[in-house]
Amino acid sequence: MASLFRFATAGSVDDGKSTLVGRLLHESKAILVDTLAAVVRTSAERGFGGAAGGVDLALLTDGLRAEREQGITIDVAYRYFASSVRSFVLADCPGHVQYTKNTVTGASTADAVVVLIDARKGVLEQTRRHLSVLHLLRVPHVVVAVNKIDLVDFSQSVFASIVQDVVEVAGSIGLATPLVIPVSALEGDNVVERSERTPWYAGPSLLGILESLPSVDELESLAETPEPFRFPVQLVVRPQGGLAPGLSAEEFRDYRGYAGQIASGAVAVGDSVTVLPGGRTTSVVGIHGPGGPVLDRAVAPQSVVLRLADELDVARGELLAAAGTTREASQDLSSSLCWLSPKPLREGNKVLVKHGTRTVQALVRGIGGTLELGSFSLRPAASLELNDIGAVQLRLASALPLEPYLAHRRTGAFLVIDPVDGNTLAAGMVSEHPADSASERW
Repeated sequence: MASLFRFATAGSVDDGKSTLVGRLLHESKAILVDTLAAVVRTSAERGFGGAAGGVDLALLTDGLRAEREQGITIDVAYRYFASSVRSFVLADCPGHVQYTKNTVTGASTADAVVVLIDARKGVLEQTRRHLSVLHLLRVPHVVVAVNKIDLVDFSQSVFASIVQDVVEVAGSIGLATPLVIPVSALEGDNVVERSERTPWYAGPSLLGILESLPSVDELESLAETPEPFRFPVQLVVRPQGGLAPGLSAEEFRDYRGYAGQIASGAVAVGDSVTVLPGGRTTSVVGIHGPGGPVLDRAVAPQSVVLRLADELDVARGELLAAAGTTREASQDLSSSLCWLSPKPLREGNKVLVKHGTRTVQALVRGIGGTLELGSFSLRPAASLELNDIGAVQLRLASALPLEPYLAHRRTGAFLVIDPVDGNTLAAGMVSEHPADSASERW
């Protein structure tokens, strides 16, 4: 069975993200005949490609009317396709500054992100912003595609100059040096097959890179010290009629299970677990998979029902974790926020924090500053504005099992929500040391 790989696109306006996605879909034969015919017809009506004609592959992903009329991407478009090696879930993200929040959405669950750069423009401020966001989100793999290489006559010197700028930016923010590849999304060079028009490039095609990169789950399975078991409880399961497989009538009558998706690690029958934030410890006596099969062991990201040895008051929103691997729950949250709302954030604001399956009230105690994209240093700020990345201190109404995002990508993330209208205000990452100053953390 082919493995599943999730990736997203990012980049500035008109860098050709949707065209690249369309090229991947077209070359992988993931487009229905009638869909392609409609795109060909629309391209001809709009005179795409001039007298010679052509197909505007961006139309394959830009499905909203406003997107087609303006020639831009507004919302995240998810597409699914497969090669002979693996299956892909692709998120085509918009490039406009006001839609940076959509890029955060698409990249937050990605195994890799392809950042596009227009070969004629080089590294722009939006490129720097996206690379900073990807570094904060700890995206496992970052690939930089220098697009429209055909418009600079497949110049090796232009490509080399952009590679140097990318390496410098990555080094400034502590991001591992990305893979950089020259492509032409419009003409297909180095997208699916190696191009003869870039003989000075010796690396694989973009699809070849995506087929070879390990996914997050594969990386965790190969890690010397895998992340410990974490299980946010989504639902308490009680008898609803019938019998559960592997249980007697008496056992089923007293059945109490806890359903959810394993966020990280693995759990087996007999393992000791701690319930957070209470800190009570018990052991796992049963694991049921979807549909009822009895399991001896389960791993992330499986969805299962766990039975515990002791009758504990465990409710939705609490966390089951491997015993001995947790820190005490805290009401003080030191964080890095990607601010996604036109409403500014100021000290004293009241917000909601959604961590795992639990939502609590919170108060903004202080803003340590915002990230300056030119120097990648923290500058003082009294508020966070749309698309700012900043250091923020929050005080929670109830203690949460907070863990640093650098060590726990899934349980170290949270959302900031508007308590009035329920809209998402920010994507947040728990910082390593709550007592450190903002400048030291950055």
